[in-house]
Amino acid sequence: MSIFYLLVFPGFLFLSALGLFMEYFDRKVYARMQNRVGPPWYQPLADIIKLVSKETIIPYDTNKKMFAALPVIALAAATTAIFYIPIWSSHALFSFTGDIIVVLYLLTIPTLTFFLAGWNSNSLFAGIGAVRNLTQLFSYEVPLYMGLLAPAFLASSWSLSEISQFYTTHPLLILLNIPAFIVCIIAVQGKLERVPFDIPDAETEIVAGSFTEYSGRYFAIFRMALDTELVVAATLLAAVFIPVFVANPFISFLIYLAKVFVIIFILAIFRSVMARIRMEQMVKFCWRYLAPLALAQIIINILIKGVLPL
Repeated sequence: MSIFYLLVFPGFLFLSALGLFMEYFDRKVYARMQNRVGPPWYQPLADIIKLVSKETIIPYDTNKKMFAALPVIALAAATTAIFYIPIWSSHALFSFTGDIIVVLYLLTIPTLTFFLAGWNSNSLFAGIGAVRNLTQLFSYEVPLYMGLLAPAFLASSWSLSEISQFYTTHPLLILLNIPAFIVCIIAVQGKLERVPFDIPDAETEIVAGSFTEYSGRYFAIFRMALDTELVVAATLLAAVFIPVFVANPFISFLIYLAKVFVIIFILAIFRSVMARIRMEQMVKFCWRYLAPLALAQIIINILIKGVLPL
């Protein structure tokens, strides 16, 4: 059964299929916002098949084993995180006290692999992209962590399952975390390196950033890791900030899909109406506005926790 969970549902096959479809949905919304038709539903899958069929070229002066392993590590880390997040019920498949920290750690690994991929490529453009990856990591990561931990303080738990159960029992308190939700939506946009925070892979400046030297199946795996990370990040936000579950697992799963669609739709709209900013603007915005707002949310939740008999 563990192999089924890992390879089929909610593991690799499910996340791959949902990730490809969400990429299509994101690109379609982005295109319609620009008065374009957008790609057909099968385009993301066609892109992956095309990449896999192409020749894989590894730069001569790189660590070839690391070059090949990094995409797999990124995909594996993003896939593993889904097992600790509630999907069709308020109980995750695997749950323990402190699993929210593990999920945040696992979602940090793909960004670190992007940095190592660029740095190991020994390419000018890839090196610049790698440095930007790491710089941006130190910008959005703190507000994202603080925004997700604020609801945990109010729920008095570091378990995503227990947090979801708490807000399912106290639904009105969900409204209290709206500022944290806004912080996390913006931070996730930066984590996924989407406009306006696509500075690390700004194709008009540095080709493809950290992925400049990647091609063929290795680049395809990185693409799959990005799609998987998008779904897992949306699932995490849905579990913490929109914990809506019902007794029927099938209906609850449909509600989960609807929540993920809503969050990715918000990210797509955000991407459509913004222009790329510079790296120093990203750093200043995260530390001047997002981090203080997330800190204020934590303080408010702690005070309310001390006043209300929860």
